[in-house]
Amino acid sequence: MIRTYMPSDLDTLKQITITCFEGVSIDHNIYRLLGDVGAVDWQTRKARHIDQDVTAQPDGVFVWEEEGEPIGYITARLNNESKIGWIPNLAVLPGNQGKGIGKALMKEALDYFEANGMVGAKIETLDQNDIGQEFYPRSGFTEVARQVHYVMRLEDRKV
Repeated sequence: MIRTYMPSDLDTLKQITITCFEGVSIDHNIYRLLGDVGAVDWQTRKARHIDQDVTAQPDGVFVWEEEGEPIGYITARLNNESKIGWIPNLAVLPGNQGKGIGKALMKEALDYFEANGMVGAKIETLDQNDIGQEFYPRSGFTEVARQVHYVMRLEDRKV
């Protein structure tokens, strides 16, 4: 069942994020190249995205719950200037994928956008995210651009 976010969900949504974004997040990719850097690990950096989502648009965070436990979520942010809604994060625990939960969460976010006057929706993913690469076009999204992210240790810089 889908419901709106409650503050008591925060830690669980962060755990879902860490589980689901290993291997398919920029933060994890940087870790794989540079190892641990800074004061926090990649999991903490990625989990903080959820802090940002629930702070920026708490009424746009939708949670799929089974037996009283969140097992997936989607975050949706409105942009009243551009009229393009943004989905920063979508995650469903691996054992529950392929059951239509992601599709239902996506529908909830798109309905939220329409109800709030958005005329378009955007989402982004990495090319290594096979699930997203298949699911988003199947949901009606069209690829508009590719972006490449680079990282280096400053001790290795050439300029």
